[in-house]
Amino acid sequence: MNVLGMQTLFAKEVRRFMRVPGQTVLSPLISTTLYFIVFGYSISGRVHEVEGHPYLHFIVPGLVFLGIANNAFLNSSSSLFITKIQGTVVDLLVAPLGPGELMVGFIGGAMIRGLVVGLLTWMVASVFSGFSLMHPLATLYFLLLSSYVFSVLGMLAAVWAEKFEQINFFPTFVMLPLTFLGGVFYSVRELPSPWSQVSLFNPMVYMVEGLRYGMLGSSLFSPLVGGTILAGTAAVATGITYGVLRSGYKMKA
Repeated sequence: MNVLGMQTLFAKEVRRFMRVPGQTVLSPLISTTLYFIVFGYSISGRVHEVEGHPYLHFIVPGLVFLGIANNAFLNSSSSLFITKIQGTVVDLLVAPLGPGELMVGFIGGAMIRGLVVGLLTWMVASVFSGFSLMHPLATLYFLLLSSYVFSVLGMLAAVWAEKFEQINFFPTFVMLPLTFLGGVFYSVRELPSPWSQVSLFNPMVYMVEGLRYGMLGSSLFSPLVGGTILAGTAAVATGITYGVLRSGYKMKA
């Protein structure tokens, strides 16, 4: 295992988004904060409690999840896709780095960005709603694995995409619908049929509810069920991404 190569690639990925913190960290933080202010204060006047929690408290885990998911995905997808477009992916392919080592470098950097934005979002939200952390280990588990899953999916999207329009396919046609059906701003139990049943097949629901359990102490589903589904999603995504990298799919001429 090329440990030095992995460390170098990881450091490069972190430096890449830290060079423009206003774009990669501050901008999504402001957007998520506006979500909190607009949705939180406009709806909390009408909906005082959801699932036994004040509405402002209820939406915090979902907003933290949004910050993590969007930024982890964007970092790994944009970084790898740009190397393909610019032709510098050849440098990675000829370097003594295997598929697993490439994944560690790209995914590690993407996870850092996602977690930084997510944790900063949590801090800002705490100013408005107060800080709550009922189950630290469960919270850490769902934070890390959620950022990991979307970092892996970002790499997979970058490998598949050949045009800029294609790299936006996943955020627009997959992540966005699943997010709005994921119980970020509401309880999925309130959805009308058949959407309440359809939401049970949405892995984002279990990620959000897992964070809700860790931060607020309760959720619609058992954290063991959510944690198992999240671990299974991570394993499947990892296996597929490792396989396409190893085969050189759309990476080698």
